[in-house]
Amino acid sequence: MATISCGSGANPEDTSDSVTVAGDTVTPAPEVDNTLTEIEKTDGWQLLFNGQSLDGWHIYKGKTSNSWVVENGVLHCLGSEKDKSDKRGDLVTDSTFENFELQAEWKIAPQGNSGIIYLASEEYAAPYLSGPEYQLIDDNNFPEKLEDWQKTGANYAMGAPLVAAAKPVGEWNHTRIVVNNGHVEHWLNGQKTAEYEIGSPEWKNAKETGKWKDARGYGGTKKGHIVLQDHGSEVWFRNVKVKEL
Repeated sequence: MATISCGSGANPEDTSDSVTVAGDTVTPAPEVDNTLTEIEKTDGWQLLFNGQSLDGWHIYKGKTSNSWVVENGVLHCLGSEKDKSDKRGDLVTDSTFENFELQAEWKIAPQGNSGIIYLASEEYAAPYLSGPEYQLIDDNNFPEKLEDWQKTGANYAMGAPLVAAAKPVGEWNHTRIVVNNGHVEHWLNGQKTAEYEIGSPEWKNAKETGKWKDARGYGGTKKGHIVLQDHGSEVWFRNVKVKEL
């Protein structure tokens, strides 16, 4: 087990589930989790999570956190029944990326809430104040009423997902995010859930009339970090990889 600081929590659920993806361009999966095939290596893919340690990651703005551990080849955010705001911390790539394709597998605990943030700057108090967020949440059992823009696969607080594509809680999902010169796509289990253009009139209207209207840095980072959000819920990640475009 590898960890940032200390912590305790339940072991991740069985990680042997397979992930079936159709209708999307997805690189062939290696036989061993958290590795790359020779084709992927040739194609320019790089692992962001090696399955053994938190090398290549740090807590946002250098904060001390007991939230993240590596267990049995899975990156696990331990979560808490309480808010745990003093110990929570978002996990951030050391590297920054401008135009890229990100792929990852994840599953979330019942009533859980998390997200993948990208193009994030560490200039602000939280990564979501600069980086757009691919929402991860238990759509069906979350204890509060969800707006459509809060549901899994959404461009969080900017637009509802195009389709509902999440698997039942406890099963592995496959996420793909493509960012290329301001054009962004979210994919979930082979289905496109969001597509938008940073800086377009529609994007500006959604920003100026919604949750981010006072967030001066939102969407302004051209090259930024990829962030796994600790929202106090248990969530698991594996096979996290990126290809620069």
